[in-house]
Amino acid sequence: MKTTIHRWVEMQFQPDKIDAFLSVFESAKAKIRARKGCLSLQLIQDPLQPHILCTSSIWESEDALNAYRDSELFQVTWSLTKPLFQAKAEAKTYILMDWQP
Repeated sequence: MKTTIHRWVEMQFQPDKIDAFLSVFESAKAKIRARKGCLSLQLIQDPLQPHILCTSSIWESEDALNAYRDSELFQVTWSLTKPLFQAKAEAKTYILMDWQP
């Protein structure tokens, strides 16, 4: 059975670093979406706490997600993003039970 994966990463940024992160995301998003196995990538912002942003991505499989996480693209993007945090990021991976593109 083929498993579709939903990866959710919640990030709390230093309030004065949000624009820096948005710039990093803007430069990386098309490359991430073009990765083999990436079906969707969205950026979500908490309306009441705008320094909290989440990425929501859907992957064809856990192998596709792990290939991205092992890639140079991820390493570079994460190295630019991590110093902007106010608190440690929280990542969760889910199996999508019923998803249609």
